[in-house]
Amino acid sequence: MKDLICIAGPTASGKTGLAVALAKRLDAEVVSCDSMQIYRGMNVGTAKPDAAEMDGVPHHLMDVADPGEDFSVGRYVKLADAAIADIHSRGKTAIVCGGTGLYMDNLIKGETFAAPSRPAQREYVEHIAEEKGMQFLYDMLMDADPETAEKLHISDRKRIIRAMEVFLITGMPLSYHNAQSKLKPPKYAPLWLGLNFRDRNRLYARVDARVEQMMEMGLEAEVRALLEKGVDPNTTAMQAIGYKELAAALRGECSTAQAVAQIQQASRNYAKRQLTWFRRNEAIHWLYVDETPDLPAAALRIIQNEP
Repeated sequence: MKDLICIAGPTASGKTGLAVALAKRLDAEVVSCDSMQIYRGMNVGTAKPDAAEMDGVPHHLMDVADPGEDFSVGRYVKLADAAIADIHSRGKTAIVCGGTGLYMDNLIKGETFAAPSRPAQREYVEHIAEEKGMQFLYDMLMDADPETAEKLHISDRKRIIRAMEVFLITGMPLSYHNAQSKLKPPKYAPLWLGLNFRDRNRLYARVDARVEQMMEMGLEAEVRALLEKGVDPNTTAMQAIGYKELAAALRGECSTAQAVAQIQQASRNYAKRQLTWFRRNEAIHWLYVDETPDLPAAALRIIQNEP
């Protein structure tokens, strides 16, 4: 049996429940792969499992950052690698579970990152953007790294700044680092499980129901508490689905009912994007929630039959 299992799929498909059920049968621990469950104080809106849902199964990579922090895929990979190594050192199986495809893919590939951010270089590049404008900075990037520049729109401020920062720190274009990284074999060889629905409308109904449940559990109060603590509404964390819309409602820009409808629509769109991402992975064994009465049993059969 593989010592690493990945459970992927769209929001509200039941990934956490399956991960816990398998962990109890396989003496495993769960490594969360959710770009929002990493934040402390963001529990309801991220569907972070509580103690009852974890059912005694250790979970890693939740509550590791404050909502005001910027959190990168590189930082996630570093922390997740350490968690997996710790789990394996104790002779246990690690189950990576979540819907953030970018994080999961980079973790499994063992992607190396061109350079950690350095405040001095970052501030220098941001100063150029402020003083001389994005066109000037984009032209600099075109000279330094035309391959990366051609893939970016001039409005993509964050990635243009990062690409120039990498060039200044390493003396090499970001495109070179990316090409070198792709030459490496994957770091892990997990067994992949994916959750999906034959009837897309049943998934969307679950998404809508989950949003309503979040409201009943106090999502609006959670958003209010974060804002009252001084969390900037423009941070990455507060741009998450559910938080952005309710923050607008709390500012009086729309009604709570309108915010809920927007959250449901955004969540359905997100589920669709997640499925598009994961379908590219030919290694995933798909389990269809709406036609599989016992998901853990079906998943165990796949695990036991894999070399």
